[in-house]
Amino acid sequence: MILNEFQLNNKQKELFELYYRFLVQENAKMNLTAITEKDEVYIKHFYDSLKLNDAFLFSQAKNLLDVGSGAGFPGIPLKILHPHLKLVIIEPTTKRIAFLQELISLLNLENVELLNGRAEDIIVNHREQFDVVTARAVASLPVLLELCLPYVRVNGMFLAMKGSSYQEEVQESANALRLLDSEILDLTYYQLPEGMGERAIIKIRKNRKNNMKYPRNYAAIKKKHL
Repeated sequence: MILNEFQLNNKQKELFELYYRFLVQENAKMNLTAITEKDEVYIKHFYDSLKLNDAFLFSQAKNLLDVGSGAGFPGIPLKILHPHLKLVIIEPTTKRIAFLQELISLLNLENVELLNGRAEDIIVNHREQFDVVTARAVASLPVLLELCLPYVRVNGMFLAMKGSSYQEEVQESANALRLLDSEILDLTYYQLPEGMGERAIIKIRKNRKNNMKYPRNYAAIKKKHL
């Protein structure tokens, strides 16, 4: 099985199968993913999400924030693997929030909170509250740093999931890392099974509290990243 390396129990395997079926079913009604073939979903969505396990020891975290989760990646797979985590998902698209609500109910997941809005707006009530924050295929790294790091507690981690061409984004992020008092600790590089692509996880630690002016409104961020 594609997910064997994560040592799932039978209950967890059942949850991933339910997740796959529901994703394909609902994808016929709304655009959740371009990937619907079973092996591809398991590799490009489930396996890819769970590889965050190689970059961070989730057993030491109490809570996880997933920014721009879309159809639930990587937050929901990580919650299935680590049921103890309090999971919070930020997703701006109302239809996807409705999908996630149904999914969470179907999988009977507890201690999951969905926030319908943009990261730069929701920050007001959630600043520096999370042990670990994740984002996958949301924006370029300099933009992600400004949107996500203000949510990370001091000495907490931000895990940015990237494709194989991440090096240029890392180089462009030097100023953002400096202004947001953070540093890249590690890069985890891996290949997806069956030749389905190369991926990287950028592990970033937040060393001090961020200036309250971050994140700026999205128009300002889009106009010029830090």
